[in-house]
Amino acid sequence: MLLVAILFGTGILTSNAQKRKDVGLQLYSLRELIPKDVKGTLQKVSLAGYNQVELYGFSIKDQFWGLKPVELKKILDENHLKAISGHFNMSPYLKTGDDAELKAAIDAAKILGLQYITIPWLEPGIRTNAEDYGTLAKRLNYAGQLCKNAGLKLAYHNHDFEFIKYGNETGMDILLKYTDKKLVDFEMDIYWVIRSGLQPYALFKANPGRFVMWHIKDMDKSDPNLNAEIGSGTIDYKDIFKHAKLSGMKYFFVEHETNYKPDMIGSITQSCTFVRDQILR
Repeated sequence: MLLVAILFGTGILTSNAQKRKDVGLQLYSLRELIPKDVKGTLQKVSLAGYNQVELYGFSIKDQFWGLKPVELKKILDENHLKAISGHFNMSPYLKTGDDAELKAAIDAAKILGLQYITIPWLEPGIRTNAEDYGTLAKRLNYAGQLCKNAGLKLAYHNHDFEFIKYGNETGMDILLKYTDKKLVDFEMDIYWVIRSGLQPYALFKANPGRFVMWHIKDMDKSDPNLNAEIGSGTIDYKDIFKHAKLSGMKYFFVEHETNYKPDMIGSITQSCTFVRDQILR
């Protein structure tokens, strides 16, 4: 017990993900490949060293790239990939309260064995002021209750616009303040936090335990608007991972959106290797 306490104190044992050495990938990183060849792309994800994924791309009409959830799960299982979370488009629900898309997402998530339904984006028209964010918080709470009733959890993923101030509070402040901690978790995109001029640790300290998932992508040294492979940019992920326990982080997902070097598969492989060898070792 003393050894465990010492290890936690030094930041060596900071999250379940680190202890298990799980590395996840947000499949949006491969958005140019996966719609053309789901099976082949997921095989490459597994060969690159990942064992967990976060999904994207669901719609009521097309499901996942033309595959039904049960068909996608079969391919994931064949490649030893566990889908933890999915980014689901909730714009109709968040704009009007129409929960058809939300309920369809819950049904798909249950078939896939997901733990989290994650809201990835807010359309500009529904996030113009503090009142908008107050309304969004209420809708997140309702969605969170539906997810809980189905044995799932709801999470919200940030970009940079949530850190615009409305008076003394940012949009993120309002979401964190008015969402029920028992119903709504958060997925921190660390790149976007830093690009907004903030530091993840400050948010972890102010809201301990609420950021249960992370997106990790590095920032290009010459142009902060571009991504870089983990370990090759300006973000000190070794230090950030020391605060995983304070954050409440259970899962993290590498994500790459721009500036792939040398290519999409090469980039995600390089990032996975760095995380395994330099952060989770």
